[in-house]
Parts: sequence; structure tokens; C-alpha cells
Amino acid sequence: MPLLSPGDSFPALTLTQPGGQTLALPDAFAGSFGVVLFFRGSWCRYCVEQLRAFQRSSGRLARAGIKVGALSADDESTTANFTAKYGLTYAIGHGADVSAISAATGAFVSLDPPYLQTTGFVLDPIGNVLISVYSCGAIGQLIPDDVLELVRDLGESPVQL
Repeated sequence: MPLLSPGDSFPALTLTQPGGQTLALPDAFAGSFGVVLFFRGSWCRYCVEQLRAFQRSSGRLARAGIKVGALSADDESTTANFTAKYGLTYAIGHGADVSAISAATGAFVSLDPPYLQTTGFVLDPIGNVLISVYSCGAIGQLIPDDVLELVRDLGESPVQL
């Protein structure tokens, strides 16, 4: 399972949201920068805080042309309740096939019970990886301010990754 590095194409993944709406990544982010977050589950307080931070920064991220999507192995009901409880308005997918996601992206997993370890990607407007952040636990995460700074710096720099 190779890790995704800067310049790699992000693999095609589908986030299924509560209610059945789907988001095809990276296509749904085409023309915009994208952030893809894999999180351990609604039970992980570090993950909750990361997702809430992205929600609090949603206005700044949108103004910078950055779209966000997240995914966990939680079931649909848990994801719906979690999304409502914290007022998350960006796409939150549920029911991730952790083995398939790991094979496609290199994300680390826990198998008993199966869940994705914290993983984050920043994608360029054509769907290539700019930054990948892998963790084997709950800490070591992308944060909105770093994503905003990266995108701003890319806009000012003549050198592209």
C-alpha cells in the first residue's frame, strides 16, 4: 500500500452522505483546492475537534476556493447524528470500506473494529496531491489555518509543486 505523495493523482473515491447523496472525489473539487479528511469516528475527540475547526473556518476556506470532504467507517445513523450535533455543513461520508480506502490511499487502519486512522490530503484544482498527512493514531492532523496558508503561498509563488 503506497502512500500518496505530492504530485500523485488522488484516486477516485465516493463519499456517501447520510440520506444517500454522494460526492465523487476528486471530481467534485475540480477547479478548486480540496481537503479530504479521513477520521477515526465520531467517538474520537481529536477527530471531532479537527472537523469542528474546519467547520468554523468554512467561510475563510470557501473564500479561498477550498472545498472540504471527510469520511469515516461510522454507520449512516451515527454520521447523521454527529453531523447534526456539530452543525457540519461540508460533505461527511459514512460506511468507508477501510481496506479499499487503505489500498487506494495508503491510509493506516485499525481492524478490530475496522476504522481509518487520521489522514488528510490537500488537493490542487486538477486533483493532484499537494500535501498528505498520515497518522497511525488520533493526533497529527491537518488544520484549517495551515491549509489556508499553503493555498495562499501557492498563489504567491512562481514555483508550483
